[in-house]
Amino acid sequence: MSDLNVTPSPMRRVSAVAMLGVLGVLLLRVALGPEALGAGWVAMLLVFAAAVFWVSWRLWQATACRLVLTEEELVEEGLDGTRGRVLCRLDDIAGVERGTFAFKPSNGFMIRLKTPASRVWAPGLWWRFGKRVGVGGVTPAGQGKAMADVIAARIGTGARID
Repeated sequence: MSDLNVTPSPMRRVSAVAMLGVLGVLLLRVALGPEALGAGWVAMLLVFAAAVFWVSWRLWQATACRLVLTEEELVEEGLDGTRGRVLCRLDDIAGVERGTFAFKPSNGFMIRLKTPASRVWAPGLWWRFGKRVGVGGVTPAGQGKAMADVIAARIGTGARID
């Protein structure tokens, strides 16, 4: 059986990074503009601008990967085929949620794990906090839906698809 993957959409990837870049530039413009602001406000705006630029860089790096569902696990894989981090093992999945009101990323789904795992965040692609893994962001909705359905089918009756 071939592996199923979720690959970030190039247009969404570029537009997400561009929007964050514009936000960073606007924050810099306000902080360094001719308007008289207190030193505290300027410092806060500069810190926020730096944080936004950092997140936009991390989003660009993180979305240079795709997520691949193998027979045993869901893993991150570089677009050149290099294997990356393991999001979760299929035998550790308690359920899948992709309903309208589920706490999940845009165009994606939520995986509930049986055991807690370390916190990891790949902006625009996936995150993991405790017993929850969120997959999605700048990914196509169809690929996310297909992967959620396949995971739910593989883990059996413990899955809930809304």
